[in-house]
Order: sequence, then C-alpha cells, then structure tokens
Amino acid sequence: MPNPLLDFTSLPRFDEIRPEHVAPAIRQLIDEERALIAELVADAAPPTWANFVTPLTEEGERLGRAWGVVGHLHSVMDVPEWREAYNALLPEVSSFYAEVGQNLELFEKYRQLFNSAEYDQLPPVRRRIIDHELRDFRLSGAELPDADKPRFKAIQEEMSALAAKFSENLLDATNAHAEWITDAAELAGLPADAIDAARDAAEREGKPGWKFTLQMPSYLPVMQYADSQALRARMYRAYATRASEQGKAELDNGPLIGRLLALRAEEARMLGYGSYAEVSLVAKMAESPAQVLEFLRELAAKAKPFAEQDLAALQDFARTELGLDPLEPWDLAYASEKLRQARYAFSEQEVKQYFPEPKVLEGLFGVIRSLYDVDIVAEEAPKWDPAAHFFRIEKAGETVGHFYLDLHARETKRGGAWMDSARSRYSNMRGVQTPVAYLVCNFPGPVGGKPATFTHDDVLTLFHECGHGLHHLLTRVDDLAVSGIHGVEWDAVELPSQFMENFCWEWDVLSGMTAHVDTGAPLPRALFDKMIAAKNFQSGMQMVRQLEFSMFDLRLHGEVDASAGPVPVERVMALLDEVRSEVAVMFPPAWHRFPHSFSHIFAGGYAAGYYSYKWAEVLSADAFAAFEEAGAGKATLLDRATGERFWREILAVGGSRPALDSFKAFRGREPRVDALLRHNGMVAA
Repeated sequence: MPNPLLDFTSLPRFDEIRPEHVAPAIRQLIDEERALIAELVADAAPPTWANFVTPLTEEGERLGRAWGVVGHLHSVMDVPEWREAYNALLPEVSSFYAEVGQNLELFEKYRQLFNSAEYDQLPPVRRRIIDHELRDFRLSGAELPDADKPRFKAIQEEMSALAAKFSENLLDATNAHAEWITDAAELAGLPADAIDAARDAAEREGKPGWKFTLQMPSYLPVMQYADSQALRARMYRAYATRASEQGKAELDNGPLIGRLLALRAEEARMLGYGSYAEVSLVAKMAESPAQVLEFLRELAAKAKPFAEQDLAALQDFARTELGLDPLEPWDLAYASEKLRQARYAFSEQEVKQYFPEPKVLEGLFGVIRSLYDVDIVAEEAPKWDPAAHFFRIEKAGETVGHFYLDLHARETKRGGAWMDSARSRYSNMRGVQTPVAYLVCNFPGPVGGKPATFTHDDVLTLFHECGHGLHHLLTRVDDLAVSGIHGVEWDAVELPSQFMENFCWEWDVLSGMTAHVDTGAPLPRALFDKMIAAKNFQSGMQMVRQLEFSMFDLRLHGEVDASAGPVPVERVMALLDEVRSEVAVMFPPAWHRFPHSFSHIFAGGYAAGYYSYKWAEVLSADAFAAFEEAGAGKATLLDRATGERFWREILAVGGSRPALDSFKAFRGREPRVDALLRHNGMVAA
C-alpha cells in the first residue's frame, strides 16, 4: 500500500496513517527536497521567481504538510507509539531545517534575486517574501563562519528536542496525579456534572468512589466549588508543582528550562545579539525589549491600583463571610466564585447550563455568517478521534476552506487550546489550494447522556481559537509564505483571535447561542445583565497576572546571564519573585513552580514573545471599537460592512504587508490603548 503520509491530493488520511508510516515518508520528503535544492543551486541560470522560488516553495510545502500531520497527531493522540515516531524523526527534521537555513548557496540565490531587475518588477507581496527569506537566513546562521555552523545547527536540534520533552513531561506529570475520593462528604459544594464526570472516571478504572485529575475540566471545578479546603489544598499543590523536582525526577522540567535558556543565549551571541529577547523581536512589530518593557510597565501602572482594590475586596469578603483568614492561594478561586455569587447573584455553574455544545457551535457559526457572508457546512472526513468534527466554509457555493474541530479533553491530548495549519492557501499551475485548519480545545465532554456544556470562559476560548482559524482560512493571498497566518508578526497574530472574543459579550449573539441543557430555555436577559455587571470582576488581578507572565518571559530572555551554561532553577525563581514584587498583588507559596509548566515559552514558540497577547489586545480592542461605532444605536454590532472591511484589510491580507499597515488600513489611524482600558473597566469614573 502507498504511504498515506505521501498523499497530498486531498485531506490527511487519518483513518490510515500509522506511526510506522512516519520515518519512511519524512525521510523520503527530506531526500527529495535536498535533491531539489542541490539542483537549484547548481543551475547557472540567474534565479527568478518562476525557476527558483516556486519549485522551492512547492517542494517545501510537501514536507511541511506531512510533518505537520505528524506533529498534530503527537499533540492530540500522545500515546507511546506516536510519541516514539515523532521523537525518532524530530532530530532529523530539525537538522534538515537548520541545514537549509545555513545553506550559503541558497542564501546567495535569494540575494541575486533581491539584486536583480526582476525584484523591482515583482508585486510588493513577493518582494516582502524575498526580504523575509534574507532576514530568516541571517537568523538561521547562514552568515556564520563555516567553523561555527555545526554548533549552531546542533543548538537548533537540541532546542527542538528539549521543547518536545518539556511538553511531554508536563502531560505525563499532569496525568500522573489523581485524587481519589471515597467519602461523599468531601464532595460538598461541587456541581453535579463535575461529580458525575469524576464518578465516570473511577468506574472506567473499575474502582469505587470518585477520581479527580489535574486535567482542567476536572481540576477547575474543585478549585472553584469544593467546600473542602483540604481537598483544594492537595489539588493546588499537585497542580502547582507539576513537572518539577517535587515529583518524579524523570519528569522534572527544571533542568530543561536551564538548558534551553543557555542554548538560546548561545544562539543569540553567535548571531551577534545581546540577548535572545533581541533575536526574538527581529521578526515582530515591537522594536526592542526596552520598548516592550516600557509598554508592560505603563499598563501595570494603570492596572495595579485596580488589582489591589480587587484583592482587598476579596480578602475582606473571605474573612468576614467565609472565615478564611488568611486567604490562601488554594482559596483564591473558591472565594472569588463565592464573592461573584454574592455580588452578582449568579454562579458560573448556573451560566454553564445554558451553553450546550451544539447550540454554542450554531451561535459561533451564525456570527461568522453575519460578519462575512459565508456558510459553514458539516462534512465527513477521516479523523483521529470519533468526537472530532469536520466543516467546510463556503461563499456563494464556492469552497473557501475546511477545518477540523476537536473540543474535548483526553488524557492523551496535550493541555490548552490552539489553532494549527493542516494546509495553507496558495495558487499554482494546478489552481488554488484552499486552506485547512485544526482547531483544538480541552473542554469537558458529554456526561450522563447529555451534550457537553461549556462555561462562558470556554465559549471565549472557542471564539478565540476560531479567530485564529478565520485568519488562516479567509486569506486571499496566493503566495504560500505570507498567506493566512504565515509571515504575520508574532505580536500581531493574536489580533483576530482576541477580536472574536468581544462578540461573546453581546446580547444579540449570546441570546441566540443558548438553550438550557435540561429545559431548552434561552439564557434569561436578567442573568445576562448580571454577567455583564460581572464582566470586569477582578479584571485588575487578571491583567497584572498576564503582565507578570509577560515581564518574566521578557526579562528571563533579556537579562538573565546564561553564558556560563544551564541557568539554575533558583535563578529563574528569583527573577520571577523580582517581577512579582513589581507587578503582582497575590504571591504563591515558595514551593510553587510556575515556570515548569509555562509551555508557551518553553515549548510553544512564545519565548520572549508572551507580551504579544497584551500587545495584540490593544489592537484587537481598538479594532472591535469600530464595530461598536458602526452598531451604535442599532440592535446588533454584527455590521456586515464593517465585517467585510475587517476581512479585506486584516484577515484577507495575512502576512503580505506589515501588521501595522493592515491595522491602519482598517481603522484609518494608529492604534490607541483607550478601548482596551475601557473594555477592562479601567477608566476613571
């Protein structure tokens, strides 16, 4: 049988792809691309877009697609066989990409094209692609002395392996802990669906009682609702020390963090930069680490007074109403939920009953239809899990793209939520290849014969990832390197995702996507009004927490001396304490090991870039303000004309021009921070 990983005619054949297909397929594709590169650099003819960039792009796209399928399956089906297949080929793939990035002959071909008469005649999009290629060659060590290149390549390979290991350790450590409850009294306060899910989990293992895990759908209800402080404290400690020296030695991410920091610092030095933070910002909107720190500190100065008010109110409530004095870190979510209920007379659990999965998806698709005049149609396709969905997006009967939707948490699936590309849009002699995306979340699944129900936070997450998906799927760019999310500055890539979250606070949107899981009744307006009143509940505390993560990440990669080798975990924790003393209002125990699970920066591409969430939130809030202005005095903010403009100027152009230019084309001016502060309730009355 032909290897299904080598079939690029249509969608991935998930029903046929097996771990044993990985090595032969990926090695064949690497060999074929290596042979093409040798042929292209040996060609004496001057490089042109047609004879050089096009064949190189098409061959590279095949390897990228096949390895993307392997990486995806490793993320959503992390069983030993797939982990082994992925890790066996990861060094070879990393080595190949490092080798390509350092190929001086390829670099010279791009330089010749840059200096040719054709360059000036190319469309701006293609000139931008060539400019990016030259930049990326320099960042890949192409201009290093030959004697240094093997070391630089070895650094890339080791960093890829460490990032994969970090993610695997975190998943394994998360799955390693279970809290078994046999005394029903310990379940007091917990919602029925959380208890039912824990009972199901125990029954699947043939045990009595209830099983709670550190997977978010199980962990979060315990922290928010369990009256047992002892249970909350045990779960909190297990969660806070995951993948650290306080658990299994083989799952400790501490040494990996120290080694990654040393390798990143060495890479920066080899490239002639003062720190890895400087390297990270080369391809971003922000100009320097100092500029980003100034931005974060300005936001912190505005947010911290609100955070201090939030905490004082919570401590007072916890002391007088709950008898919790002092307020311990494991009491925080519990006391906050109780305060929310006391102040606004509703609970997240009450709201959750109105968001069954089918109705939420119907509402999400309705928003997309209203804004962009496209239809979303369910289709059948091979999938990796029976619970995953597959959809087609079409406009006027013509296919725009497809996406997979995998919503439920599983033990074999890495945590969090993300969007990834299965296939990107580009045009070639065979026509236009339409894009395909993966949208992945970790929400609770169905329990007791009822559909899964989502918290409002889950709904926000779903809209967020769908925003990324639309950025990828609604592109109108025909050149692969800048179509969809490709080529978009990393600190602007969160704009479309955070933008989508805003619609989850609009009555005309929410009222149409709710139906009580038992009665079918829509969300009552009175309950929605309470949700709006509570929208900025503890927004000060939430913002300083994000700023803490962002400043820690930036300073870790910009200030910590890693020249002497792996950074001791004590130095990492000391820096985190420094950052907290500047921006935080709540301080976790000394044994807390947050960095050990900070996969965004150690396994997810956000190193020295976590600030992007806040940077892009300024853009997304300001962009949404255009819809607020267009919808002022109307029944809805789902304004088709503004939506069409957002598609045309932001989503459609992908990375084909600077993100700031796209924002200004949509908004008609530079971005302003006002809308972000207003949306977070941080405006003086």
